[in-house]
Amino acid sequence: MGLWRSVTGTAGAKVAVMGLAGLLGIVTSRLIIEHFGVASYAQYGLLNGLRNLLPFADLGIGAVVINAIAEASSPRESERVHRTLTTALRVLTVSGLIIAAVCVAIQLLGWWPLLLGDGLVAGGDVVATLCLVVFGLSLPLGVGIRVLSGLKQNVLQTFLQGVVSPLFFVGVVVLVLVGKGQGGDYVAVVSYVAAGLASALAVCVAARLVAPPGGRGVRGLLGGRAVPGVPVAAVAVPMLVQSVAMPVAMQSDRLLLSHLSTTQALAQYTFATQLFGLVMQAIIAAGVSMWPYFAQARARDEVMSPFRISLAFLAGGVLLSTVLALCLPFLQDVVADGKITVPLALVLGYCALVAVQALNYPPGMYMTDERGLRFQVVPVLLMTVSNVALSWVLIEPLGAAGPVVGSAVAILVFQVVPNSIWVARDLRARRRAAAAGRSEDAPRAVADSELRVGTL
Repeated sequence: MGLWRSVTGTAGAKVAVMGLAGLLGIVTSRLIIEHFGVASYAQYGLLNGLRNLLPFADLGIGAVVINAIAEASSPRESERVHRTLTTALRVLTVSGLIIAAVCVAIQLLGWWPLLLGDGLVAGGDVVATLCLVVFGLSLPLGVGIRVLSGLKQNVLQTFLQGVVSPLFFVGVVVLVLVGKGQGGDYVAVVSYVAAGLASALAVCVAARLVAPPGGRGVRGLLGGRAVPGVPVAAVAVPMLVQSVAMPVAMQSDRLLLSHLSTTQALAQYTFATQLFGLVMQAIIAAGVSMWPYFAQARARDEVMSPFRISLAFLAGGVLLSTVLALCLPFLQDVVADGKITVPLALVLGYCALVAVQALNYPPGMYMTDERGLRFQVVPVLLMTVSNVALSWVLIEPLGAAGPVVGSAVAILVFQVVPNSIWVARDLRARRRAAAAGRSEDAPRAVADSELRVGTL
């Protein structure tokens, strides 16, 4: 089955990329901590996490691009795909420029310390501005990854995204050699530049795969209204709500720790997130690979259940997180040189978070049509509010583990449960409709057969 091959192939590619990324991440983190100190490492984690607070910057357009390409019989020749790419490039360019301008304004007003807390070192406000300006200017390049997802080129997409780790490693090495212990504040900027370069590479590859539409999309961007856009609100708006809510829920942890806890707790969280994030990335990559298959099934009126895949995701997530937890004592000594120790509560919290995210991803990818996205708005908002509240309350008794435990509980209650119920009901309705369609087609087929016999 194509879906299973895509999931396993993408997961396998992600694990391979994770191996390289993990190795480079160990060396890179060791370089940062050894040459620039724990404070610089904590700031890098804080600023690097800001990009995860801003996926809403694409205004939900990414979902529109994936669905348009996945549903097209020939994306290379589809006028709808061409117009969708044009709309996406226009929207993302404007959004990116606005983000860059807002960040410069925050810098001029001196608001970064207020927003980011004590996790910033001296001069960290300038670094934060540079990071997000690079992010904003690179935002239109994110179309490339969405195009590859829609084309089911998930393994290729995974390897292209894997370029970030080698680029970041090279950048940190240069910073160590040139800065001579003084450039640690700018480590996060190197990370953003590396991600931008990887996105540019993905755009180049995607443009070749969808050309001529890709090329016309760029010309449409530059040519004003010469190429009309497409209506995107029905899918983009509910996707935008999720894109705003999810980062607030999942990526505000660093901000809460920066304001409510210690630099050491922030460093512990950053370190654990860097490691368990590799498992999460494998789950996300494999999960997103299912999106075009579910979209294609809907276009063909086929019924495809995500529940068996959810169980496979759960088993894989538990296995990977368990292996990582067992390797953690060794990694603490090698990567952090014993300067950062991850508490048991944080390890168990991340294992639970991986499990609930693994369960939730396949149903979430099933619910990527207009109806499914619209349903998810209320549960995701409830999840966000409860997540932030639980994280706030749990930081004092659990330290760095508090936000992670809060996230696991909130996702289970307000996403896994309601999403599973909605999908189960939708599957029953689709199966009834399919059965009714077959029963209606049967007499029609008999009549057509009798007609053919009569004409003979």
